[in-house]
Amino acid sequence: MAGVSSRLHPLPDAEFAAVRARLDNGEASTLDERQATNHLLGLLVRRAPGNSVEVRVPPYAAVQCVAGARHTRGTPPAVVELDASTWIALATGALRWGEAVSTGRVRASGERSDLSSLLPLV
Repeated sequence: MAGVSSRLHPLPDAEFAAVRARLDNGEASTLDERQATNHLLGLLVRRAPGNSVEVRVPPYAAVQCVAGARHTRGTPPAVVELDASTWIALATGALRWGEAVSTGRVRASGERSDLSSLLPLV
C-alpha cells in the first residue's frame, strides 16, 4: 500500500460498469480489482469527507474519511481494514456490514468505524 490517499478519483460510469461486469462474471484481473477498489474508495471519500476514519484495503489503497477529529500522525483513532473482495462486496451491496464484521471479514476499531450507514455506495 503506497500510503494514505484521499485523491482517488472514481472511474467514468461506463468504465466502472465494464470492470464490475468482469468481477461479477469471475473474469476480473488484478488490475480490475485494483480499479474497482480505488473507484469505490473514491466514492466513499466523496460521500463522507473527513479525516477521522482510515479505511485500509491492502495492498491497493487507504483513505481517510468521515468528519471528526483530524488524524495526522501515528495510528488513527478509527481504523477499518479489509481485503479488496470484501470491500467491493460491501460497497456494491452484495454483502452487508454486520455480516462482514461478524464473520471477521472486516476489522473495525475506534469511534466512527461503523460504516454501515454509508454503504452500499453504488
